[in-house]
Amino acid sequence: MHITIATVGKLKERYWDEAAKEYLKRLTRYAEVNVIEVAEEQAPETLSPAEREAVKTREGERLLKALRPDAHLIALVIEGKQLTSEGLSAHLADLSLHGTTEVAIIIGGSLGLSPAIISRAHLQLSFGKLTYPHQLMRVILLEQLYRAFKIMRGEPYHK
Repeated sequence: MHITIATVGKLKERYWDEAAKEYLKRLTRYAEVNVIEVAEEQAPETLSPAEREAVKTREGERLLKALRPDAHLIALVIEGKQLTSEGLSAHLADLSLHGTTEVAIIIGGSLGLSPAIISRAHLQLSFGKLTYPHQLMRVILLEQLYRAFKIMRGEPYHK
């Protein structure tokens, strides 16, 4: 399976970058995982609702342009479906069983994802009702992917 994590913005802090690299290294045993970073729009704190939507639209266009059109798209959104780690593992195993080889997981910018991304997604996935910085979300996602593959293979993983 090939997994692309498409995200808005770069990891700015060294500790997030190191954690992400560690999980990417661990994941090489299970899947080909790559990260695509698209430019983040400059968004001052005070934006009108229309300006907020325009920022999300521009970021969403960059994300969609970077993805393969045949990818199974998973959008990370607060309002999405919440899965357990075992549930995420089962979802990925089911995709693989049914011949899905390309999976793209999308992490939006600080304002979230555009409606175009959300409507195109095969799965809207939530990691809970809490809001996480999108840099931390990348690390959490990578850890959960690693955990999902360990579960899928019946290998031990700390709880």
